Amino acid sequence: MPKLKRTDQDERATDFVEALDRGLRLLQVFGTVTGPATLSDLARAADLPRATARRILFTLAHGGFVTTDGKLFTLTPHVLTLAGSFLQSNQVVTVLQPVLDRIATAAQEIASLALLDGDDVVFVARSSPTRVFSAGLDIGYRLPAFCTSVGRAMLGRLDDAELAARLKAMRRDPVTPQTVTDPKKLLATIIADRAQGYSLVDREAEPHFRSISVPVRRYDGTIVAAINMGAHVDRVPARELIDRFLPLLRDGADDVKSRLL
Repeated sequence: MPKLKRTDQDERATDFVEALDRGLRLLQVFGTVTGPATLSDLARAADLPRATARRILFTLAHGGFVTTDGKLFTLTPHVLTLAGSFLQSNQVVTVLQPVLDRIATAAQEIASLALLDGDDVVFVARSSPTRVFSAGLDIGYRLPAFCTSVGRAMLGRLDDAELAARLKAMRRDPVTPQTVTDPKKLLATIIADRAQGYSLVDREAEPHFRSISVPVRRYDGTIVAAINMGAHVDRVPARELIDRFLPLLRDGADDVKSRLL
């Protein structure tokens, strides 16, 4: 009898480490609780048996990622080494950080870099004229892609059919009273943004805040990220975003294209 050839799916199933998957899931649920949490709360949030969660938590404590007084569990700053490894190893972040610094200084406003992660955007780098982030989005902050300028700039990398299917399948819960949720309107907006080379979103992702973004392309033209600037609606009109911020963003994106592989 001939030996059956293993498929990639078979190999992935064999290589899957369930204990590691559970450990990562438990780490993630810390972001859904405020302050120290009990074993029962964490196990319930991670959908894990209490005994399994206990073993994982004490393993994480042994590695320095979690601290406990025997009853309550809390993440330690050591967990930031995981994010630090990503930020230091990611070429887009490394190449774009000096560009963000330059743009922020020139505009005297905060500039940010975001990546697409599923149906969300994640902000992975920022810069401000003073390097003090007293307001705005923190690194690691997530927002729905469909209603953000960075998200629409990156979704523009899909062709029309893929984009329509993606928009229809994703959750489109309104974030503010101005949030556009109709998939047909969103499709038309993103197609128009793609053609003009930038996206401007006015109070759809955050109340009283508007932002403008441009896609960041690598050497072959593929969109890999987006950079943006924004401001409170009472302080900066939409026209100023286009006249003053957009040229800086475009110059920054053009500057790095040949250096992104």
